[in-house]
Amino acid sequence: MPADAAVDLDHLDKYTGGNFALNREILQLFDNQCQEMLVKLEALAGEASAKPWREITHSLKGAARGIGAFALADAAAEAEKVGSDKMAAIHAIERLKARSVAVQLFIEEFINPKG
Repeated sequence: MPADAAVDLDHLDKYTGGNFALNREILQLFDNQCQEMLVKLEALAGEASAKPWREITHSLKGAARGIGAFALADAAAEAEKVGSDKMAAIHAIERLKARSVAVQLFIEEFINPKG
């Protein structure tokens, strides 16, 4: 596993025993959940109450760590600190999206390997 991989499969395998079908199912569920959370965060950017923002970013952080998407989890941890500052929220969402794209590409390649 490359050190810069978007998902650490060795980490995920600790929980799944390396079962491909289970890994695929978990990764697909994560991908769907992640995209839903990003949409919700975009809607919350700059809202007066920071609580829903913190709850979603905290959930994303935990889910990302669970599958071994540590760079995305780190971005979520940073985003969790954003309050009601709209510009800070927008920048956090941009970082989250960039990291989530890398995870999406990893998942796509894992599920449908080329070659």
